[in-house]
Amino acid sequence: MLGAAELPPGEAASMRPVSEDQIPLHEEFIYCCGAATQVLKCGPWRDLLNGESTDLPRLLFLIIPGNPGLAGYYRTFIQALYCGLNQQYPVWAVSHAGHCKPPSGMEMTEDTDMKELEDIFGLHGQTEHKLDFLRKNVPKDMKLVLIGHSIGCYITLEMMKRASELKVLRSVLLFPTIERMAQSPKGKFMTPLLCKLRYILYMPVYLLSFLPERAKTSLVRFALRGLKCPDEASIATSINLFSVDCTADILLRDCRWLVSTTILRGDQDGFPRRGYPALRERLPARFRPRCQQRDGCHDYTLATR
Repeated sequence: MLGAAELPPGEAASMRPVSEDQIPLHEEFIYCCGAATQVLKCGPWRDLLNGESTDLPRLLFLIIPGNPGLAGYYRTFIQALYCGLNQQYPVWAVSHAGHCKPPSGMEMTEDTDMKELEDIFGLHGQTEHKLDFLRKNVPKDMKLVLIGHSIGCYITLEMMKRASELKVLRSVLLFPTIERMAQSPKGKFMTPLLCKLRYILYMPVYLLSFLPERAKTSLVRFALRGLKCPDEASIATSINLFSVDCTADILLRDCRWLVSTTILRGDQDGFPRRGYPALRERLPARFRPRCQQRDGCHDYTLATR
């Protein structure tokens, strides 16, 4: 049974400033459930299955992204988290299936059984996609801290529901969208746009995809001009949105889609907040999440502060 637990004990290390160039960060593209998947791994541990057991950490922090589910949006976040953990534990971020633009020579999907790909881009499939990633890349006895953001919080809860064997010490829900999304201020605006008009968006995305990279970057900077300190990693990642294949998979998810839990929400979050008291009341006392409120926006990964 999954219950509240403390993180594995470790010697307290004094925090020391580390430059971005000194932080080990590895990016790889793999096929998971037959779909292209981007993985960012912060820390010196690239392979948790085949490494020496004495050198492997006992705990993995895994980021389940929101939508768009591009791991690159969390590059700065996982680096900061890795340093905040005194560089003792690996911090990984795994993209949603089909949301990343694969490198040259790699297709969006591999030649595999079409039944496997039938729903991989939907909400159910994205949940199975994360579970399959853990089965194939993480030891069964590895302890986990799952950090979900936005719709990634729903996927996190579904993962724990479907795979009770996971050794989850804690789940952290950042600006969660778990229920009543269509009734939220953003949901009322986005639902008809994404469910009824999403095909209209494909043509301008297709035309914009022919722009040179410099022009695409300028458009992204213009779109993020309201942010005081836009994150450079997020600007580079947003170039993926000029791919029709990525955009189609992202819009499809939006149209279709308790261990010890901490919920973080912000005053500027445009998704449901009034549902949290009702959510707590529906859970047994020992599983009720702790809700912490901070100043911040739902799309916190787009800015450095």
